[in-house]
Amino acid sequence: MGFSLGFLVGIFGVLILSHAAYSTIQYRGLLKIMEEEFSGPPITVVAELLVGLVLSLWAGLTVPGTFLSIHPHSEENRIVALPANLDFMVFNHRGKVFPVEMDLKLKH
Repeated sequence: MGFSLGFLVGIFGVLILSHAAYSTIQYRGLLKIMEEEFSGPPITVVAELLVGLVLSLWAGLTVPGTFLSIHPHSEENRIVALPANLDFMVFNHRGKVFPVEMDLKLKH
């Protein structure tokens, strides 16, 4: 069960974000004890948030795999086979009342 580097970086990023949240809660509790007003988290917590955000974002973009083409006429988007269960493919629906070709023009 080998984890990829991106997955491990993502887990580390989430742990850093969790620690930053815990540190902020702890800091607010300390301020309540000292009866001071909360003006914002300390700079160390903000730095943790930024590092955790960057690591989690990087992992979120690299772990799922490569991006695929979204162009409609790309060869990568061709359907090779129909799904195994054809029972859920319904062709008798309300869309049949609309004409096949609609000549709609935009009003300028």
